Amino acid sequence: MSSLFIRLYLDEDVSVLVADLLNARGFDALTVRDAKQLQASDEEQLLYAVNQQRALVTHNRSDFEALIQSYFSTGQKHYGVILAIRRSPQEIAQRLLAILNQVTADEMENQVRYI
Repeated sequence: MSSLFIRLYLDEDVSVLVADLLNARGFDALTVRDAKQLQASDEEQLLYAVNQQRALVTHNRSDFEALIQSYFSTGQKHYGVILAIRRSPQEIAQRLLAILNQVTADEMENQVRYI
């Protein structure tokens, strides 16, 4: 089934305000807190995102780059990972909106984006 809109899953280190700003614009952004996944490992967070068919947003570049490499090496599918430099929640939301407005969920599959 083809998917148009990217659904996001925001890692524990991303401000919940980012999700609030995106949800207010009509996008589906779920936080770790709201998913009741606080304190899960990085591997568990990515697996949760995959199981929910969501692109994961995180500030944790080094750990998630390694996880994505592992997924790539073993042919595992994911729905995208967006690695964000620490900025204000408003700026992160703006950068995510640029992706959400230009990239479909199908195009985001197995991709890594840096914002």
